[in-house]
Amino acid sequence: MSHASYELKAEKRDRAGKGSSRELRRNGLIPAVIYGDKQAPISIALSTNEVTKKIHAGGFMTTIATIDVDGEKISVLPKDYQLDPVRDFTMHVDFLRVSGNTQVTVAVPVHFINHEKSPGLKIGGTLNVVRHEVEFHCPANAIPEAITADLTGFKIGEGVHISHIKLPAGVTPVITDRDFTIATIATPAGGVQEEAAEA
Repeated sequence: MSHASYELKAEKRDRAGKGSSRELRRNGLIPAVIYGDKQAPISIALSTNEVTKKIHAGGFMTTIATIDVDGEKISVLPKDYQLDPVRDFTMHVDFLRVSGNTQVTVAVPVHFINHEKSPGLKIGGTLNVVRHEVEFHCPANAIPEAITADLTGFKIGEGVHISHIKLPAGVTPVITDRDFTIATIATPAGGVQEEAAEA
């Protein structure tokens, strides 16, 4: 279902000022924080290389990791990270401590399938994606890697809504007050002339 879990080794560090962050970075480490689950936050240092590799591999924000902090193994979900805008390496990561029953909120990418079975796309319509990802509440240990929107049967002018998508158990959209649109099948810029006239 989701990316394989992975483990990162970390060392505890004392809450400290800027100077130490710079020193960490010189040693190939980045500062990170583990918080949540009603426990005091822990400041740690992680290998910059390992974390940057994980971020570039994809699925970083939706994969549970185990962080080994001086021998104590903690399950976490990355909540936020900062990249150095110039040099594209990781500056800092926030991890949320999770247990099996932790509910998390994550943005999950939408994959579209069966383009060739959409009458609207067949006659030249275009798929206009309104949301490339959707925010869901779900159990920390069952985060979907993606949700799938099946375009079979959609005609020009029709929209794919969240209600059209089969969601895994326990996964609910953050937006609950309406059946929001994921994508629409739009008339191409050149127009499908006879269709437009009828409409």
